[in-house]
Amino acid sequence: MDFNVKKIACGAGLFFTRAVQFTEEKLGQAEKTELDAHFENLMSRADCTKNWTEKIYRQTEVLLQPNPIDHTGARIEEFLYEKLDRKAPSRITNAELLGQYMQDAAKEFGPGTPYGSTLIEVGECERRLGAAEREFLQTSAISFLTPLRNFLEGDWRTISKERRLLENLRLDLDACKTRLKKAKVAEAKAAMAPDFQETRPRNYVLSASASALWSEEVEKAEHELRVAQTEFDRQAEVTRLLLEGISSTHVNHLRCLHEFVEAQAAYYKRCHFHMQELQKELGRLPNAFALNSNPSVATAGSASEGISSPVETDTLKIEEVQAPATGTRKAKVLYDYDAADSSELSLLADELITVYTVPGMDSDWLIGERGNQKGKVPVTYLELLS
Repeated sequence: MDFNVKKIACGAGLFFTRAVQFTEEKLGQAEKTELDAHFENLMSRADCTKNWTEKIYRQTEVLLQPNPIDHTGARIEEFLYEKLDRKAPSRITNAELLGQYMQDAAKEFGPGTPYGSTLIEVGECERRLGAAEREFLQTSAISFLTPLRNFLEGDWRTISKERRLLENLRLDLDACKTRLKKAKVAEAKAAMAPDFQETRPRNYVLSASASALWSEEVEKAEHELRVAQTEFDRQAEVTRLLLEGISSTHVNHLRCLHEFVEAQAAYYKRCHFHMQELQKELGRLPNAFALNSNPSVATAGSASEGISSPVETDTLKIEEVQAPATGTRKAKVLYDYDAADSSELSLLADELITVYTVPGMDSDWLIGERGNQKGKVPVTYLELLS
């Protein structure tokens, strides 16, 4: 018990001494030991790294989990599983859930109907997009988020702890310097020769005793200063080594950033591929909406002898299409496109082609020309230029 009381009293006294030193420094009444310029630059670089790493980490979390409520719930679930030393189960994505709803709806509407068959195809595509998204989330969390979080929760906490210890030792060192300075001033005053005519003999004894006491105080203060300087120098070296490790942190985060970009590029590529396949598949399905939108033509065609059906009359023969004298435009291709049949024109991203419309053609398509090649091209794959 006595030991604890002494320890608490010693700690309180040390805290008070540091508080006094810190206050006097702020008021300009005490000197402060300044660190060298290289050390200051290392600390500024470390602070900058911590701040921007934290912002990038938080915003990446928002990117991967946009819904704040879902994000909070996901973090709590991950925390609980981490404390239980168990792997968190993979959560179904919104796209997968949408795909499941579409396929369930198709069963109710009838998979043989145009709407039902289309729901099945779109639902399957959505489920593939959701699976690609889930894989992207898992890869990004492992290769990018985890290293950033490890730095913030591990390395940075260690650096912060050592920097606080260094600051405390710096306050102790400056307090020792102040104490030594005051002791030397007092010793000098005590050692001043008294006036023999105005000072009594008794004061000579008191003056000699005070001078001896202040000499002991100076020796004690010098010893404490040497100890404080040694501890400060040792802690400064430890902190400097940790701060210099920020360069290795940058290299590690750079590698993780490359992995994140690769995962993101692969994810978008898969999504683009699935959407292209879906568009091709929908083009092969019966377009009941187009037939129902023009029933008069269908009725007249089926009632007249010797006249072909609307689908046959609307069939476009690309080789017979001629470019109009006016109305052609240049267009930039946004994405690669593989022609589904001989009437379509395959496209390469970023190339420029000439496009125009022809009477009776679906508004979702244009006629594109590239040199001697000609064919239908989807409007959604193009950026029309002036």
